[in-house]
Amino acid sequence: MEAVNNPPINGSTDGAAAGTSKYGFNSATSGQSTRSEAGSDADTPITSPVSPPYWVQGHQRSVSNASVDSLPGGITLQDNTDEDDAKNKACWAKSVYIEDHVIVNGNRTGIGAFVVWNINVETLQGGTITIRKRYSEFDDLRYKLLQTFPNSEAAMPSLPRKSVISKFRPKFLENRRIGLQYFLNCILLNPEFSGSPVLREFLFS
Repeated sequence: MEAVNNPPINGSTDGAAAGTSKYGFNSATSGQSTRSEAGSDADTPITSPVSPPYWVQGHQRSVSNASVDSLPGGITLQDNTDEDDAKNKACWAKSVYIEDHVIVNGNRTGIGAFVVWNINVETLQGGTITIRKRYSEFDDLRYKLLQTFPNSEAAMPSLPRKSVISKFRPKFLENRRIGLQYFLNCILLNPEFSGSPVLREFLFS
């Protein structure tokens, strides 16, 4: 067997190349957050060239000498940007924006009043769907989705909190608007949920 001379780890260009993940993302941006929930989804990617601390620098075997066959289970890479991918085709929405709300009075004393949210859904084809929903309908949507996808709770954000006292106050309503908008973006832009009959019923019923 021909001997292979491995270059030293410190100061070598191969060591820097090993700091880039080949599993579909750059290791330097692995901490990027998705959301819109109240701002965290707009986080800018971290582009620092420094490898994360869990990358072991003391191992003397270079990437070029590592065999995939020697890894337990074998790692298969997949390009999820393929336009023909079935899951990607399931995504049809581009963004969701809740513009404003309307307070509907139940009677002269205000008992039974509730809030209706005006929602605009922009599609990838450039069209817009306008719907109006109450908070209780968001709650019902989340419940039905969890029944349909019982292992997806981690990918489904919680709804904004309820309040009997503050439910018509401007600050409370604005925080609720942001939370509901974030929730809908997470649902509609997730290919697992976007083609669900549960979501279709929510949008068009």
